[in-house]
Amino acid sequence: MDSLWHASVIVLVLLIIGGSDANPAARRHGQLDVNHKKQPLQTSRPYNIAHRGSNGEIPEETAAAYLRAIEEGADFIETDILASEDGHLICFHDVTLDDTTDIANRTEFVGRKRTYEVQGVNMTGWFTVDFTLRELKSLRVKQRFSFRDQQYNGKYNILTFDEFILIALHADRVVGIYPEIKNPIFINQHVKWSGGKKFEDKFVETLLKYGYKGKYMSEDWLKKPLFIQSFAPTSLIYISNITNAPKLLLIDETTVPTQDTNQSYYEITSNGYLAFIRKYVIGIGPWKDTIIPPENNLLGPATDLVARAHALNLQVHPYTFRNENSYLHFNFHQDPYAEYEYWLREIRVDALFTDFTGSLRKYQEWTAPHQNKEKKCRGPPA
Repeated sequence: MDSLWHASVIVLVLLIIGGSDANPAARRHGQLDVNHKKQPLQTSRPYNIAHRGSNGEIPEETAAAYLRAIEEGADFIETDILASEDGHLICFHDVTLDDTTDIANRTEFVGRKRTYEVQGVNMTGWFTVDFTLRELKSLRVKQRFSFRDQQYNGKYNILTFDEFILIALHADRVVGIYPEIKNPIFINQHVKWSGGKKFEDKFVETLLKYGYKGKYMSEDWLKKPLFIQSFAPTSLIYISNITNAPKLLLIDETTVPTQDTNQSYYEITSNGYLAFIRKYVIGIGPWKDTIIPPENNLLGPATDLVARAHALNLQVHPYTFRNENSYLHFNFHQDPYAEYEYWLREIRVDALFTDFTGSLRKYQEWTAPHQNKEKKCRGPPA
């Protein structure tokens, strides 16, 4: 039975990646052997988090993007979780399909465009919640940004949460996963599960099915590392009752309120609120410009957010680091490595979300001799 299951998993993963000829990130067959002793997750330096995979190179949240990120040295692969009309969990960033799939060219779906309220704003497009998983699987993914490589457009389809997890589990070393509970208010409004279950319940059920559990740095966690993230504090509080896995509260720019409690950035980063939410989360994931607000594309004075979070034993995982000049503040002189240097050495954050996993890995390898052998592991131990 075990060998049959193992063979089935190999076939499934090969189907996901779509074959080596079309897939620049296809890797040797041996990576699928989950029974050999694996190199453990590194915990001696800040984590390299592959934001939607290595999406600076390959279309986001595809099998190829995640495999490339693993190949390039990611500690964690990050994804956004939404749901289909028939209740399947998928890896996709936007609640609409417009920007990163070929939906607009699919004549059979032309009548599916809708207008819904999302976070208090009317939005028009083709929504994931109006399509079955089979229909979503028929779509092909494309690169979000026109200035990035377009050669892989149309080669990959949308992943399920299960398929994403299998990619991590069948890597040839221990690779963590970093899923986000995306737009939970909207999903719970439009998708209904049997037994009164919520989006958050299905999300945690999937993690538990694959053995993801345990407090930060516990034996269970180190075997299958996981961070759960959300912009919705009530979702994180809710799932605290059904899993003890580590969670992070995401923080948007100053003008954007929380998805569910309508609190401002200033409120949710106050000492009082951080002291409250630390009962449920191990850290925060702020947009980097909320930590150091820029002016005219030059960095201003750093706020004390990182210091205040660290004083409460909260990790800080800022997002998103990108190599392109349009995303680099003038201070870094078009050098992404200078940006990594500043955030890791001067601001001293605990992890970085990056679209270019390989660049961050190179920086960390180059500077490893000058870094402390063991980083302080913030957050409650097992």
